Amino acid sequence: MSTKAEELRERLIRNFNEVPLARETREPLYDGMGARLARGTAALKLGASIDVLEPGKRGCPYHLHHAQEEMFIVLEGHGTMRVAGEMLAVKAGDVVFVPPGPEYPHQMINTSDAPLKYLSISTRDTPEVVEYPDSNKVLANARVAGSDFGFARMNRLDTDLDYWDGEP
Repeated sequence: MSTKAEELRERLIRNFNEVPLARETREPLYDGMGARLARGTAALKLGASIDVLEPGKRGCPYHLHHAQEEMFIVLEGHGTMRVAGEMLAVKAGDVVFVPPGPEYPHQMINTSDAPLKYLSISTRDTPEVVEYPDSNKVLANARVAGSDFGFARMNRLDTDLDYWDGEP
């Protein structure tokens, strides 16, 4: 393979079966292995990760996006996609499309007795606002993808300030 081909391969291709997975645990509900696949690639507007959830565990907090769109592709196992307060069964081969907006809060849950493996794919639109209905939190994110430049803050939705608060 030429040097150019090797460089292109490094910037454009990831094999989700070969990337090292990192464990992320927060008992009692969250325990899984995953890897962000787009980091270090040429991707500018897409994010992707591979996730493996242990039986009975959840992938992330129940949340909704105001800008980003997501897609989940179930590769192995079966579980439940909690969406808009409903529990939808998912299995290997299912593709779940979640548009942005308050109509689609979502969360992947492994309701089976075996690991659940899936790909998460998303647009990386910024600025982004993410709401967490179970905990009444909101994330405001205007970070530039792949850098430390920008702004990101997590707060509670019930801590509104007056526009003039703290101003001289």
